[in-house]
Amino acid sequence: MTEKTTIRVLIAEDHAVVRNGLRSILEGDDDFEVVGEASDGDQALTLAQDLLPDVVLMDIRMGQADGITATRRIRSVVPSVRVVVLTSYDEDELVFSSIRAGASGYLLKEVNAQQLLNAIRTVADGFSLIYPSIARRVLDEMGRPRKSTEEGLAELTPREREVLKLVASGRPNKEIGAMLGISERTVKTHISNIFSKLELSDRTEAAMYVHNRGLLGK
Repeated sequence: MTEKTTIRVLIAEDHAVVRNGLRSILEGDDDFEVVGEASDGDQALTLAQDLLPDVVLMDIRMGQADGITATRRIRSVVPSVRVVVLTSYDEDELVFSSIRAGASGYLLKEVNAQQLLNAIRTVADGFSLIYPSIARRVLDEMGRPRKSTEEGLAELTPREREVLKLVASGRPNKEIGAMLGISERTVKTHISNIFSKLELSDRTEAAMYVHNRGLLGK
C-alpha cells in the first residue's frame, strides 16, 4: 500500500487575518501541511527557495513586493514549485500577467473552502485551474498570436518606457521611484506591466531588450 503524501503549501498573503484563515482551512484537512507564511513577494521567494513547498498560495497585491513578480521569480529559480494565485481582483491584465509569469491556478477569494482545497490538489497533481468566470477570457487571450517586438513596445506608456530604460541601466526600484517622483510600489507595478507587455521574464532580459534595440539613447 502506497503511503499517503501530504501537499506542502506556502501561504503568501499580506493580511495576517487572511493568512490565519487560510492556515485553518488547510490544516483542517489531512492532505495538506502549511510549511510557511510570507507577508510579501520577497519573503515568498526566499521561503520557496528554503522550504521547497509543493504549492505557493499567492496573493497579488501585497505591501512590499507584488505576487506577479514573485511568481515569475519563484518559477524561474524553483521551477518545481507550483503557484496558485488567490486574489480579490479579476482584471484581465492581472490575470494574464499571472499566467504568463507561471501561475498554474488563478482563484478569486470568494471561493469556498472545499473549492480552494480541490484547486490546490489539482495544481499539485500537475494540472492548471482557472476560476470559472475568467477561464474563457484566459483561453481567448492565450489563443491569440504572440505579439511582435514592435507591437509590445508600442503598448508601453511613456512612463513605462522611462521605467524600462532605468531598469536597463541597472537602477534599483527605490532609486527609480526617487528619480521619477513615484512610489517604489508604483515602480514595481510598472515593471510588472512592462514584463507582461514585452513578454520578459526578469530584469536581465529587460536590459538585453533595451540594449539590443538601442533604446537608451531614444
